[in-house]
Amino acid sequence: MTREAHRSGFIAIIGRPNVGKSTLVNALLGQKVAAVSPRPQTTRRRQLGILTLENAQLVFVDTPGIHQPRHKLGEFLNFEAEEALDEVDIILWLVDASTQPTEDDTRISDLLNRTSLRSTRLLVLNKMDLVKPEDESARSEEYARLLNQAEAVKISATKKIGMDKLLERLVSLLPQRPPEYPEEQVTDSYERDIAADLIRESCLKILRDEVPHSLAVRVDEFKERENGMAYIAATIFVERESQKGIVIGEGGKMLKSIGSAARKEIEDMGGRKVFLEVRVKVAKDWRDNQNMLNQFGYIKRK
Repeated sequence: MTREAHRSGFIAIIGRPNVGKSTLVNALLGQKVAAVSPRPQTTRRRQLGILTLENAQLVFVDTPGIHQPRHKLGEFLNFEAEEALDEVDIILWLVDASTQPTEDDTRISDLLNRTSLRSTRLLVLNKMDLVKPEDESARSEEYARLLNQAEAVKISATKKIGMDKLLERLVSLLPQRPPEYPEEQVTDSYERDIAADLIRESCLKILRDEVPHSLAVRVDEFKERENGMAYIAATIFVERESQKGIVIGEGGKMLKSIGSAARKEIEDMGGRKVFLEVRVKVAKDWRDNQNMLNQFGYIKRK
């Protein structure tokens, strides 16, 4: 009996904000490498999630949500997502099947239909657990009409329904070639970058609606101590003084809650104790300031 040829390739996961792209990556990998929150635009940079199986390696490219931009940061997020489509083997378009297609979904389908892409395209309908059985067929057809000649797969990333079928289909679509990364590697991001994302994720989960999108996090220090602990000093940037007060909270309670939640997530990720020190600063209108965007690493690669 001959051994099955090894398959390997890159899979870009695109979709509008808050459809579950990062949740899907984490579910497929069986561990957390991407920040997740109930609020849109949690992901701000492309990040790789690497899944190595016996006869295949799947390199998932998690991207920011494509949307109508309102500032330079929004333009960067769209650029990051669209750039990911250039040199991948599969484009996985993830949609929220619990709602009808939106303007952002149409924007994405127009991009995929008009762009001359060599990649295989797969339509994945997420959150199927929230769709009434009598609505499944009509909802699937609504999204299928948006993308020419696309195969559809139904899943629920949070409930981990349909994941085996999706994984099996993705492996079958990959080209036959050796793995791109070592077996033990699960992401291309450094631990300090993931820590910054996890701090921002904690902000998104805890804070009021008017603050989260105005937040940026910079890790100022990341040191390994002799006792095995990690020391992390980070700054949360907001756009207005009023937002700074909200993030800090009465008597510093809000900032303490954010720090505690983030510290636990970082400890779970790294498997060791963490001492986390967080402060808050104002950087007025940073989302439209290219110099500030550059400082935070939001730099176009082309």
